[in-house]
Amino acid sequence: MNLQPVVLCGGAGTRLWPLSREQYPKQLLALLGEQSLLQATVSRLRPSPSGPGGKLRAPIVVANEAYRFITAEQLRQADVPPAALVLEPLGRNTAPALTLAALAAHEAGEDPVLVVMPADQVIEDEAAFRVAVEQGAVHAEAGKLVTFGIAPTRPETGYGYIRAEAATIGAGTARNIAAFVEKPDLATAERYLASREYLWNAGIFMMRASVWLAQLGALRPEILRACRAAYEARARDQDFLRVGREAFTACPADSIDYAVMEKLPAGTGVVIPLSAGWSDIGSWDALWDVGDKDTQGNVLRGDVMAIHTRDTLAIAQSRLVACVGLADAVIVETPDAVLVAHKGRVQHVREIVARLKRDGRPEAEAHRKIYRPWGYYDSIDAGSRFQVKRIVVNPGAALSLQMHHHRAEHWIVVKGTARVTRGEEVFLLSENESTFIPLGTRHRLENPGKVPLEMIEVQSGAYLGEDDIVRLEDGYGRV
Repeated sequence: MNLQPVVLCGGAGTRLWPLSREQYPKQLLALLGEQSLLQATVSRLRPSPSGPGGKLRAPIVVANEAYRFITAEQLRQADVPPAALVLEPLGRNTAPALTLAALAAHEAGEDPVLVVMPADQVIEDEAAFRVAVEQGAVHAEAGKLVTFGIAPTRPETGYGYIRAEAATIGAGTARNIAAFVEKPDLATAERYLASREYLWNAGIFMMRASVWLAQLGALRPEILRACRAAYEARARDQDFLRVGREAFTACPADSIDYAVMEKLPAGTGVVIPLSAGWSDIGSWDALWDVGDKDTQGNVLRGDVMAIHTRDTLAIAQSRLVACVGLADAVIVETPDAVLVAHKGRVQHVREIVARLKRDGRPEAEAHRKIYRPWGYYDSIDAGSRFQVKRIVVNPGAALSLQMHHHRAEHWIVVKGTARVTRGEEVFLLSENESTFIPLGTRHRLENPGKVPLEMIEVQSGAYLGEDDIVRLEDGYGRV
């Protein structure tokens, strides 16, 4: 049996602002350990000739095109090259995303069992997860749609629930699905917990590609039609598979649960209880819950000092954070924003993000550090008619050949060697050397070396927006 991991990484994760932003969502963050959540997810079922339930293929990853380059870079760093990196031009929830992956998996005429995983979850016991996948593969191979449920440990109101039938199926722990239920109020969640009939919906699924496509065609044919049209209009763009924008934009947005799982005929859906240290880290209190705590119950990361403080989460990215006399608090510091909240109110962080968007503030969209296919830049300072950036270019990478209508630039090399194109000139700059790019002059920056190139760029002019870039040539397919 061939198992095809499918990783869905299109979510925004607004409840983890200010670390998670629209252009750099939580699956790209290393919230626990050194790997990002995406890297941990693709490593969980690493490609191999044999694995839980059969041969493990390279994953199909479905991501938003807005963070395609950092997604590809993180997959490269994890040493898990994808079978396909499918780009959504805009988010349409998990049902269309899974449909694109199923079409990609089914393209060669094969019909693998899909193992569908969100990219933004934590599973601490990977051995237990693989055992559950092996059990799920048996039922998926037989044509069932399989999901995984977590035995609730508290009356959680932030998760959907699955009611499972009492009798197990076969020799394992799988049970038929009796019903999916929405996120409950507290009294209802307490009743679910006491009944022992309900499991948290983990959002992890297994099914044959053909079974998903057939069920979606029967239950939501308009989604299948739009996804087929988008996939038929696909085009290769370097490492990416771009689907047709117009067709996918017309696709209705819906989740896997709403579109199919909640509407399945009796006996078609199976739930397997999963006890593997699962968390979706959907909010800051959830991160505190799974984090390593000190003797006072604090989870501290970065340059943090805590005195007379307990049961608090404090994260510092760019400066010292000092906590005195706090309890049940959340403090998250980034170079451009600081969140201070009571741990019991962190679900309301999304309201801050909504207000930032309404006010047109950039802190909702992106961090001060912006990743590009060639590396990244960090906006260090800005004022009237000037901006200062720290630029890091990866070895062998190059920026586009470009020009600006409204700004001039000064470049100073801090580390490494730069190859500079300025008009008709091409020359090298070493450490502590600099050059000037006049307004309107075509130019390009390259790193011909084997170590990252670090530079300081000082921009000056009447307008310094990122849309004042006229790309004349680009190796990354950008307009």
